[in-house]
Amino acid sequence: MIRPDEILLFSTMRNEKIRLPYFLDYYRNMGVTHFLIVDNDSTDGSTEYLAQQPDVSVWQTGKSYRRSRYGVDWLNYLQSRYGHDHWCVVVDPDEFLLYPFCDTRPLRALTDWLDACSIRAFSAMLLDMYPKGRLEDQPYLPGMNPLDIACWFDSGNYTISRNHLYGNLWIQGGPRARMFFPEEPSRAPALNKIPLVRWNRRYAYVHSTHMLLPRGLNLVYDEWGGEKASGVLLHTKFIDTFADKAKEETERRQHYAESYEYRAYAHHLGRDTQIWCKWSEKYINWRQLEILGLMSKGNWA
Repeated sequence: MIRPDEILLFSTMRNEKIRLPYFLDYYRNMGVTHFLIVDNDSTDGSTEYLAQQPDVSVWQTGKSYRRSRYGVDWLNYLQSRYGHDHWCVVVDPDEFLLYPFCDTRPLRALTDWLDACSIRAFSAMLLDMYPKGRLEDQPYLPGMNPLDIACWFDSGNYTISRNHLYGNLWIQGGPRARMFFPEEPSRAPALNKIPLVRWNRRYAYVHSTHMLLPRGLNLVYDEWGGEKASGVLLHTKFIDTFADKAKEETERRQHYAESYEYRAYAHHLGRDTQIWCKWSEKYINWRQLEILGLMSKGNWA
């Protein structure tokens, strides 16, 4: 039973059982009260684990991830049916939301402030995290905080452009551009996301959580010299399980552009699994990321 005004989390996943204990607890502690998850034909026990959680509703499908527009259609449907007039978090199981004052204020404090300001969408830059050394040298175990392993990031090599069709900013760069797409940086994954929205059944994500319709929801950055509050999604994809994941997704070809991104991962990781470099910076807290200009508290004090 979903009660009025609960904060909901929506996600799609496949074979992520090892990540689920920490992922669920992280967002429970933040203030999420119910999880709505689409499991895409997992074979590692993820579905059974989720079904045992009292605050999780799980749907299982063996249908094509690619033909669902990479899970967007599944979640748009669930949000339309269950998320109307709720604040909804939409993240992958390797993404951890940071927002200003998240160390002292629950997510409800942020959503209450956004409501008071009549702001319906909150943006967060995807920040790729990685370990120092080879991925396989630091094994990840169920229940672990992945940031205990993947605690380094690129602090400055990012580009921003305007998507004139949808009005959002398009961010690229970081270790994935540096390591996996050095010859074609324009093909590196987008890092701009809008993972927190006061949902309305008339809304829809267009491509992952990069942009929304109506287009006005994408205007999440100030254009007149000030700053709007924004967050960061710590992206913990790069742990020891990733090489096998990249190989599997390369073979399945269920991701964008015939899994071009995962083919690049698999090709590079077959030679070297170290992403850290001498310019890498170790993560401390959200205030460090604000100082670096990767997120902002805006006028939320």
